[in-house]
Amino acid sequence: MKGMKRLFPLATLAFVVFLGACAPDREVPGEDSAAGEAEEKPEELVIWMNDQDEQMEAINEIVEKYEEEEGISVRVEGHAMVEQLQQLSLAGPEGNGPDLFYQPHDQIGNIVAQGLAEPLDVSDDVLDRYVDAAVDAVTYTYDDQTEIYGIPAVIETYGIFYNESIVGEAPETMEDVLGFLEDHTDTANDEYGFLMRPNDFYFAYPFIANYGGYIFGGEPGNYDVTDVGLANEGAIEGGEFYQQFFGPGKIPAGTNADIIDGLFTEGKIGSVINGPWSIPGYEEALGDDLGFAPFPMINGEPSSTFVGVKSWMVSYYSENKDWAQDLATFITNEENQQLYYDTAGELPPHATALDNIEDEMYAAFAEQIEHGVPMPSSPEMAQVWEPMQNALQFLAEGQDPQEVLEEAEAQVETNIQSAGGGE
Repeated sequence: MKGMKRLFPLATLAFVVFLGACAPDREVPGEDSAAGEAEEKPEELVIWMNDQDEQMEAINEIVEKYEEEEGISVRVEGHAMVEQLQQLSLAGPEGNGPDLFYQPHDQIGNIVAQGLAEPLDVSDDVLDRYVDAAVDAVTYTYDDQTEIYGIPAVIETYGIFYNESIVGEAPETMEDVLGFLEDHTDTANDEYGFLMRPNDFYFAYPFIANYGGYIFGGEPGNYDVTDVGLANEGAIEGGEFYQQFFGPGKIPAGTNADIIDGLFTEGKIGSVINGPWSIPGYEEALGDDLGFAPFPMINGEPSSTFVGVKSWMVSYYSENKDWAQDLATFITNEENQQLYYDTAGELPPHATALDNIEDEMYAAFAEQIEHGVPMPSSPEMAQVWEPMQNALQFLAEGQDPQEVLEEAEAQVETNIQSAGGGE
């Protein structure tokens, strides 16, 4: 999910939605639009959903209810998220694209730069449904205009899975996890108290952030990409702590995701970092021995993990923008968010639906979301991943944290300048 910097003129069209008589408990396009003539109810809306079976099943069930309520046919097409933007850039101008499409929030900067999505006029009543991190994630500033570009549909972060038969109980701090590593590791037998990929900046971000490091200055959705904080005093201190998990008798510097998942499901690892997408496989392998906890505290504070939000976005090319937004808000109301979670197994960003999660593991993920921050959605984030992942690898191999992180920060700044960012 790494975007590319491509700049195109963005045409913005303002539109508003009002309460309609056909659905008194939510806002729908009405007849007294302050922007002029109201948008006529379409015969059909087209949405592009990620082409996963459980997700498609859930969305089809939800839109059937919308069809009955509004008398609008909804055509759901399965398109892989990673392919949607290229497909939309070709199909949209020809009138063959969707009214709604489905994307992770970290692509918003790229989407807006290409002019593919319509900024949304979302009422406070609707925005108040969602947890703050979800609203922050779909908010983006472009050309000095701060807008909402998506209706939150799914939210996710990560934490720590553990094998109770090895480590006994959930760790509260990363010092506890370091203790797991030291007490339950036998490298000769491929047994480890804790394993993680050394070069995974997505999972390692809390080590940097909890000591005061940061990627970009500014606020979520309105970043100062000329202000990079990946080698400040706090980031270096975090790098020093991170480095303690690697070396002889600890995590091998060549560890990869396949090794981690393989050994954990074999019952040879005490704890690993991962997200909710891994629950089904881990539960099948470990059964009642599997436990999960929010990301352990670092530097005495709850860990600031990355939060990802998938959202419904209204196509710039849609001729039914008001109704497309109405459908998106319907899909993400409390009842439908609960249905989606029950069917697809992905966490809802709707605050009430999230609070009502009963499954202990998913509830722990929901708890961690409270401490998370949205992954930066600026296109310049694409220039961060490789330098930082290289830096983490060098840390795991024992190189000096200050030198490594200063070099990484300089490379990020050079990459951004070379790509024309920060102007």
